[in-house]
Amino acid sequence: MKRLNGLIPLPKLVRFVIGISVAAQMIVIIYNNFSGFYPLQNFTHFLLRLTRGVLLTVPAAMLVAVPDLLIIGRLNALFPWHRRVFPRVVIQFMAAVTLAATVSVLMTLTANSLTPYSEPLNLVLLYNALIYAVVNIIIMGVLEAWVFYIRSAEAARKAEALERELSQMRFEMLKSQINPHFMFNSLNVLSGLIEKDVSRAQEFIDEFSQIYRYVLETVEQHTTTLGKELEFMRSYLFLQQMRYGEDLTWSVSVPGDLLGAVLPPLSLQVVLENAIKHNIVNHSKPLHIGITASDMMLTVANRLQPKISAPASTGLGLKNLTRRYSLITGRLPQFAVENDHYIARLPLLNPEGNDSADN
Repeated sequence: MKRLNGLIPLPKLVRFVIGISVAAQMIVIIYNNFSGFYPLQNFTHFLLRLTRGVLLTVPAAMLVAVPDLLIIGRLNALFPWHRRVFPRVVIQFMAAVTLAATVSVLMTLTANSLTPYSEPLNLVLLYNALIYAVVNIIIMGVLEAWVFYIRSAEAARKAEALERELSQMRFEMLKSQINPHFMFNSLNVLSGLIEKDVSRAQEFIDEFSQIYRYVLETVEQHTTTLGKELEFMRSYLFLQQMRYGEDLTWSVSVPGDLLGAVLPPLSLQVVLENAIKHNIVNHSKPLHIGITASDMMLTVANRLQPKISAPASTGLGLKNLTRRYSLITGRLPQFAVENDHYIARLPLLNPEGNDSADN
C-alpha cells in the first residue's frame, strides 16, 4: 500500500479528504443560505449543490493535501519543530495560503466554465480563495498532527520492539557466556592447578572472576570501549591458554587512539570462541590469533585449520553478533576466508554514539 510522506496510506488520505470536503461544503451551503448570499430553494437543491460541491472539492482537496504532506516532509527536514519554530510557522502558513489560493482559482474557473456564476466572477474568486485558504490551514494542521501522531506511535513501537530485542539478546548473550562447557573446562584446569601450582591457580581464579565481572557489567549496555574489550580478551585468552598452553598464541596491534572507539560488548569473545572452537589447536598445528585495527575497523584473523570431527557450525553466535550491531549502526561485521585464513572484521563506532555518517 502506497504511503504518502512515508507514513499515511493513500486510501486513508482519500477518506479523510472526502470527509473534510463534505463537512466544508455543508458549512458553506448552510452559511450562504442563512446569510442570504446563495439561498436554498428546497432539499433537492441542497443535495444537488452538496453533490456538485463535493465532486469539485474532493479533487481540489487532494490537490492541496498531497502537496501539504510533501511540504510537511520537506519542512521537517529543513525546519524541525524542536529547533526552528518561528520560521517553520511562517513558511508553512504562507505555503498553505499560496497553495490554497492557486488551487481555488483553478477550481473556480473550471466550475465557472461549466456553469457560469450569477455573482461577479472576481467576487467569487476572492470569496473562494479565502474559504480554501482557511480550509487548507485546517487541513495542514490536521495533517501535521496526523503525521506527528503516526511518527510518535512508530517511535514507541520501535522502542518497544528494540527493548524486547535487547532483552532477549542480553539473555542469550549472558547464557552464551556462562557456557557449561567453558565452565566445566575452566574448573578442570583450576582443579589441576590447585594440586600443582597454588599461585598459578590464584592467578587463574583472578582472571576467571574478571571475565564474569565484565559479563555482568556489560550485559545491560549497548556498547563498550575497545580498550575494555581488549582487557577482557586478555583474561579470556589467558584461561584458554591454561588449557592449550603455547599451542595457542595471540598478538595485538591496535593504535592507542582507537582504544576509545566502541563496539557491542563481548564482540571479541564471540569471534575468539569461534576461532578456538572450530580449529585444531595442538603441538603439530598451533593456532595463532592476530588482532589489528585501523580505519575504524577491528580485524581478527587466524589460520584456517578446521577440526575434522567438529560438529557442523550453526553460525548462531555470529548471527547474534550481527543482530547486535544492526541495533546500533548500519555498519555490520564481515566474515570471510582469505588466503587460508579466517577473517572477522568488526566495525568500530564513534564513542559519542553518533555513527550516522557511517550508515
